[in-house]
Amino acid sequence: MVEKGAPVTALKGIGPRSAEELRSLGILTAEDLLRFFPAGYDRPEAVTEIAAAPADVPTAVRGILTTAPVNRGFGNKTVTSFSIADGSGRLGVAFFHMPYLKNSLHKGDERVFRGVISETKYGLRMDHPKIFQPEEYDRLTHAIWPVYPTMGILSQKKLRGAIAQALEVCEVQEEMLPPSLIGKGWMTEREALRQIHFPESEEALVRARERLVFEEFLVFLLRIRLMKAGESRGNPCPMPKTTLAERFRKSLPYSLTGAQAKAWEQIRSDISGEKRMNRLIQGDVGSGKTVLAVMALLAAVENGYQGALMAPTEVLAEQHFEKITKLFAAADIPARCVLLTGAVKESSKRVIRQELADGRADIAIGTHALIQESVAFKNLGLVVTDEQHRFGVRQRETLGAKGMKPHLLVMSATPIPRTLAIILYGDLDISVIDELPQGRLPIKNAAVTPKARGSAYRLIQNEIKAGHQAYVICPLVEESEAMAGENVGDYAERLKAVMPPEIRIGVLHGRMTAAEKNAVMQKFQRDETDILVSTTVVEVGVDVPNATVMMVENAERFGLAQLHQLRGRVGRGDAQSYAIFMDGSGKPRKKERLEILNRTNDGFKIAEEDLKLRGPGDLFGIRQSGEMHFALGDIYQDHETLLKAAEAATELLKEDPRLEKEENRRLKEQIARLLGKAEAI
Repeated sequence: MVEKGAPVTALKGIGPRSAEELRSLGILTAEDLLRFFPAGYDRPEAVTEIAAAPADVPTAVRGILTTAPVNRGFGNKTVTSFSIADGSGRLGVAFFHMPYLKNSLHKGDERVFRGVISETKYGLRMDHPKIFQPEEYDRLTHAIWPVYPTMGILSQKKLRGAIAQALEVCEVQEEMLPPSLIGKGWMTEREALRQIHFPESEEALVRARERLVFEEFLVFLLRIRLMKAGESRGNPCPMPKTTLAERFRKSLPYSLTGAQAKAWEQIRSDISGEKRMNRLIQGDVGSGKTVLAVMALLAAVENGYQGALMAPTEVLAEQHFEKITKLFAAADIPARCVLLTGAVKESSKRVIRQELADGRADIAIGTHALIQESVAFKNLGLVVTDEQHRFGVRQRETLGAKGMKPHLLVMSATPIPRTLAIILYGDLDISVIDELPQGRLPIKNAAVTPKARGSAYRLIQNEIKAGHQAYVICPLVEESEAMAGENVGDYAERLKAVMPPEIRIGVLHGRMTAAEKNAVMQKFQRDETDILVSTTVVEVGVDVPNATVMMVENAERFGLAQLHQLRGRVGRGDAQSYAIFMDGSGKPRKKERLEILNRTNDGFKIAEEDLKLRGPGDLFGIRQSGEMHFALGDIYQDHETLLKAAEAATELLKEDPRLEKEENRRLKEQIARLLGKAEAI
């Protein structure tokens, strides 16, 4: 037997090379393997005759090659194409950048092709399908297959094998949940881990996932509540003076909205009051959260403290720095700002660190570079984190530890229903900005099927001719082994083939290095790219006022809150903007969800509607992004489980306020493990 905490090399067949591949996915131990959960599940559909195959949805057809594969070059692109037939009809098949298929497929070969069929002026065509031997595909159709987020680092088959071995040989330990909870009908931990990876049935999969989501929510909520219980009372950084903040406010070319003014009064009351501020500002994209953060930072400076604003990406940190320094210069505000990100040269970093340490720098704006050990503040009094969901509690604590318990202000553009926000942000007071500044043109929305893609492309071309730019969002970086959907690389190639040659197309995805992402985004911001084909990496805070079209492919794969976030990337300038949500599912229920986005641009209404519509049918395949990045849980589709976890956390802490009983030991260990600490809380 192997202990769960043993390194992955303790498993048979995991040598140094495999261990390094797993390490790049964040998997170091056997326990990590067991808790590296699938991103989704593949249920291969039965083979359909070509004549009866539906368009625009994942389909499997079995056919014989009626022509030999031919490679054709188009500029720097290679397209391999051939035809297949099955007696009921013919189908064209095309692949991009796979010229070697010409040597492995021949006229007369019989294969199963799995992909999405589209109707073209030349007839039916399937682009970039997966290819199977008929007997191989027959075996696949009788199981539910896990699909892992491997990022192309190692194969699904190899990872499945490693996880299967870990399930067999890992030593059985005591339950994570105490007996009082297991007795309420939850599946055991060991069985839940087995069924989440290799489910025997749909019912077993649902039960396993519910058990593990409950555990995940419970650990998170216990962690939050223990943190709050351990907080020291009092206000170690009192900030009664707000003259600088008010001067800044008066210098703005607009007045604060009523919601902004109310939130500012709450912030001012907190920082000058009797206890340390822990406040969340929730508001839609463009509602004016950053202005309030800047006013709070100026209050810190005026009262003799330093402030820090931590953003999730270098692009966003740079945007904040440029905007804030320009505003300070225009209003003659005597506050020195510094920018600290990974992209800053080491010589400049040394100067900035010294200025923060000796107090010459008043406000630090940056990324996670702010929480490195080498960064010290003379008198840090306020920490602002932008898009809180991108930062764990541990990171907030680390930055907060650089001062004498500084005030904390968290900004989030993800609208969460208040009932859930109260549970999830149990350590924070909540301010809601539910008004947009006057003069904003409402975004025009359309939820459409792939048949309208031509019209969408014409709209994009017209907007580019008018001097604007567009985003196209795809759910995948590259073609998954099992999950159908548009992917960034292939999509960009196809887009280049249908768009006029003068239209400049860029590509952005999470697999790029920070420097590569930065370079792509800067080109887009400088209007050197017309269309940016991207994954949801643009969801967080990118500000390009010249972009007027947001088109999302396979929109049914995203949660509504995330689609609303993506939509918020346009409509930031004076021109009319458009959001197009392409529904590739062909399912009325999914279309109904997308129609909510047609009806309103109010993120809070969307969040409430999404909460009502979610159900067991959405358990796999649609995940919200943003809120907390739970490994499995989604606060919308799992809101009932979240409520159960909140109730259980209350009961456990009522009986054992510090989780000191033996039956709660593993829960406490898991909390410490997630915080990256060896010590008890």
